Amino acid sequence: MNEQVQQELKKILNGRFSLSESTRANYARGEDSYEPVLSQAVAFPETNEEVSKILKLCNEHKVPVVPFGTGTSLEGHVVGNENGITISLEKMNKVLSVNGNDFDCRVQANVTRKQLNEYLREDGIFFPIDPGADAALGGMAATSASGTMAVKYGTMRTVVSGLTVVLANGDIVKTGTRAKKSSAGYNLTNLFIGSEGTLGIITEVHLRLSPIPESIMSAVCHFPDLESAVLTAQEVIQYGVPIARIEMLNKDQMEISIKYSKLENVEPLPTLFFEFHGSESSNKESIKIVEELSKNNGGNDFKWAESIEDRNKLWKARHEIYYAVKAQGTNVKIYATDVCVPISNLVECIKFSEKEIQQHGLKAPMVGHVGDGNFHVTVIYDPAKKGEYEIIRNFSDKLIDKALELEGTITGEHGIGLQKKDYLLKEHPDSLPLMKSIKRSLDVNNIMNPGKVFDLN
Repeated sequence: MNEQVQQELKKILNGRFSLSESTRANYARGEDSYEPVLSQAVAFPETNEEVSKILKLCNEHKVPVVPFGTGTSLEGHVVGNENGITISLEKMNKVLSVNGNDFDCRVQANVTRKQLNEYLREDGIFFPIDPGADAALGGMAATSASGTMAVKYGTMRTVVSGLTVVLANGDIVKTGTRAKKSSAGYNLTNLFIGSEGTLGIITEVHLRLSPIPESIMSAVCHFPDLESAVLTAQEVIQYGVPIARIEMLNKDQMEISIKYSKLENVEPLPTLFFEFHGSESSNKESIKIVEELSKNNGGNDFKWAESIEDRNKLWKARHEIYYAVKAQGTNVKIYATDVCVPISNLVECIKFSEKEIQQHGLKAPMVGHVGDGNFHVTVIYDPAKKGEYEIIRNFSDKLIDKALELEGTITGEHGIGLQKKDYLLKEHPDSLPLMKSIKRSLDVNNIMNPGKVFDLN
């Protein structure tokens, strides 16, 4: 990046442009295990027009660009580019409109899920997609995130009705409408969801919202072994119970979460967290069925989170899992991965994962959105220990192969980033050339988050 480009960027941004090493270091990576890579500068736009001017200039001079939200990515999506700039969207954090009668809203990309729900609290509506981190909604769209309530409310692909995206050449494109459905042309909204900043920068997101349920009830159930817990989750879904959340924590994860989140009245055993949304009568009917299925598989009596405070504490513990695992040592790193399989194949996949973890001698707590067949393995390792990363990668390779064998996917919600590029070729060998063709047509100079998702060659 030459002096001319720097000066032009400073003009565009009115000083919201930093070359300092400390600032660049703050935007050099996410929550992943990669070593930080410092971009040459960090830009802080406030409007769609500023993003447009930045990209137009960078495209003209072939300067690579890395979009950055809250930095909660786990797969290397926001690792910097030493030849380019990082564009932080942190100043684009306004709720632009809320249409309570239609249950929708429009927000800038760096509004977080907690921020939005606090804004909506008095209106009796909420945004239900909740990955563990308090991620930016633009980043959630860019990685096709979901979370604990996907079994009832869907994923970002389900709730995003439109986007504002700035393309590599500076064009500002609006996709979708506020209407509940449309058959007008290509679904460009879904093209950009999951694109991880490689096709353009998402600057605004139009979201579908949900009414706050009349009754919310949460419970914990322990099981003698992990297989029994997962089988219960599978049966709950196959029975058609309208449950909002059903989360699995294995024994290792429960031990860690009890200590870190100071959970009380629970045990370090394979566990399911349940939550029911609906009317009081419908919840009671659902609970009766789930309790019976749990007992049939050796589950103990439900332990209820009686108050709002208890319920919030329980789910806060669930959302803190990554940080709880990370806190297990001062010099440890985390290799986090996820797969998703058809619900009927979930027991087999988790049993396989347990076996491989033991055979590889790994410390790897597991947690899962088992209501939709998605689970995470969080491997703790010492980067100074020779050969340990290779062992972890070997385990990951086997887990990925098993998930594909069971007609699943290499990632349910983490995305590809840097870490899963090789795996993407395994899952989509036929369609990857088409993905590359789309990338080349929208980003002729390959400036948009280059090297992420796949390499152009």
